[in-house]
Amino acid sequence: MRRHLAALLLAPALLATAACGSDEGQSPNAGEADKVTVGVIPILDVAPIYLGVEKGFFEKRNIDVTLEQAEGGAAIVPAVVSGQYQFGFSNIVSLLLAHSEGLPVKMVSNGNNSTGVDGEDFAALMVSADSPIETAADLEGRTVAANTLQNIVDTAVRASVRKAGGDPTKVKFTALPFPEQPAALASGQVDAVFVVEPFQQAVLGQGGRTIASSYVDTAPNLTVASYFTSQRILSENPELVKRFTQAMQESLSYANGHPDEARAIIGSYTNIARDVVARVTLPKWPAEVNRDSVQRVADLALEDGLLKEPAKVGDLLP
Repeated sequence: MRRHLAALLLAPALLATAACGSDEGQSPNAGEADKVTVGVIPILDVAPIYLGVEKGFFEKRNIDVTLEQAEGGAAIVPAVVSGQYQFGFSNIVSLLLAHSEGLPVKMVSNGNNSTGVDGEDFAALMVSADSPIETAADLEGRTVAANTLQNIVDTAVRASVRKAGGDPTKVKFTALPFPEQPAALASGQVDAVFVVEPFQQAVLGQGGRTIASSYVDTAPNLTVASYFTSQRILSENPELVKRFTQAMQESLSYANGHPDEARAIIGSYTNIARDVVARVTLPKWPAEVNRDSVQRVADLALEDGLLKEPAKVGDLLP
């Protein structure tokens, strides 16, 4: 089974891309591009930033971008705070938790959104073909795999359980990287998985089925993740942050309007088989953060006990 999945979804490949130049919001050091490292996750969600680098959207704003891959947003947050990365990509819950704990993070751009269509999203809560689990309510006392713990997966899965009439406090979570989840589900190591594309295709390929579109259950047109920076970068170089935000907004709008090019760029930072890329459901990439959805996620995270007190969402948003 593992060999079959490896053939379908090869391990992600690292990519570091750089560009330099000048245009609006030009760097004060004319002729010398600002070098920045951005922490990303090797999943479809970040296709716009790779596309933006390729299209020169950062170059024309005098930003030299290196993209570094990490396992999940929860790992990227401390790397940005410590200065290892100047910007990062992380799910909304990890950012809300970091902000609530006093970490100096600030969202600067939207990342990606759910499609908002039940049964046709880029992520799903899934079980094996022969599982007795029929709805998310049946996950009480069961174990669900998440790529990292205390992130948006916890909140979204619990939203599905709550919607189905179950008790979300009785669901257990275990951390497993996305590439390992299909095999773990097939072997019975976990009862369910919450996977994004292309791993959704892997589960479907081994006969698995979807029991909920948890991002859709969480909030309409949910903002799932965003790009962020540290308060130190924001205070020391606000012009750089402004130019990065402009480049990201252009990248997001371009990817949203050119889905074929977004699919094509995925092959540059992953080794996903071409036929799988052609089948995957892409996220939505609006340029602006859905602020109402972030507030909804914050409210759910508080209800679920991930947050100890109400989040100051306005202070975190761009």
